[in-house]
Amino acid sequence: MSVKVEDKLFLDRFNVDDESHLRLLDGKVCFDRCEDQPCLYICPANVYKLEKDRISVNYEGCLECGSCRVGCPHFNIEWRFPKGGYGIRHKFG
Repeated sequence: MSVKVEDKLFLDRFNVDDESHLRLLDGKVCFDRCEDQPCLYICPANVYKLEKDRISVNYEGCLECGSCRVGCPHFNIEWRFPKGGYGIRHKFG
């Protein structure tokens, strides 16, 4: 029996803070200097979405893996852990 990634992710629970722990430092960099915009596809939770004229950050579903911070070629993402008691809670089993 194979287990799907979606089934494992379903076990995760989020305690979402009102304040984001992710932030684009300069939104213009994403369009003026970043051709590939890797944040749109490197994040396993699809936190970053391309909208008409900007990239939105939907931090509520962040898995706190740090892929976006490492994958941004312009170091344009401020990433930190959520405040204590907030963020993702992984359930294994």
